[in-house]
Amino acid sequence: MSANQRGTSQQLSCRADQSSRRDEPAGMARHHALLLLAVLLPAAAMADPDALQDFCVPDAGRGRPVELGLLRTYPCRNPANLTAGDFAFSGVRAAGNFSAATGFAGVSVTPAQFPGLNTLGMSFARADLSAAGGVNPPHYHPRATETALVLAGRVYAGFVDTGGRLFAKVLDKGDVMVFPRGMVHFQLNVGDAPATVFGSFNSENPGIVRIPATVFGSGIRDAVLERAFGLTPAELRRIENKFGPPKKTEMED
Repeated sequence: MSANQRGTSQQLSCRADQSSRRDEPAGMARHHALLLLAVLLPAAAMADPDALQDFCVPDAGRGRPVELGLLRTYPCRNPANLTAGDFAFSGVRAAGNFSAATGFAGVSVTPAQFPGLNTLGMSFARADLSAAGGVNPPHYHPRATETALVLAGRVYAGFVDTGGRLFAKVLDKGDVMVFPRGMVHFQLNVGDAPATVFGSFNSENPGIVRIPATVFGSGIRDAVLERAFGLTPAELRRIENKFGPPKKTEMED
């Protein structure tokens, strides 16, 4: 190879390296953009969708109840046919049915019970705790943050974060506490009178996972629970008997 040919080859190689280096920032930018989309899109998909109109009271059909799982398939009722009564709800005037085991009564209100909530991105609940240490057992809401307002009584309430740290205190009438989405939380009546708590959620369908019933009443194999909690077979059976037979054991392979 002549000196001129070697020089030309070196120049071409240098230009190629420079071009490659110029392309690297653009490639990295595209890579970072894809990573950002991968993080943001699932979060957007899990959030309640933004409303495209003032409101949408669902029309499930004459005499048919509204089902949460079918909300997005229902047409909206004609706004001209709506009244103030479609946006008012009286189902939380009184406590629900109390559990003899926990002294807890809950009334959950979503668009299934109050169709006027549809597309508004919120729901609410009333919780009552009996005076004899009524407790709302540890649970969490996978799709919503909850704000809890104490309407009556004194309530020991709190939540545990993902690091295992407990945030808890006694709340009096008029106090409010927030339970971040997905955090395990609880409420216990520590007063001498019944207590009432009103909770609101930033989702139409917050969901609820009750820890005791989920762990001990869902049909998880005894060997798992005995080893995880250090229980004897007799102790485990005593706990499981409180929750009755599992509901969905057929889902196990």
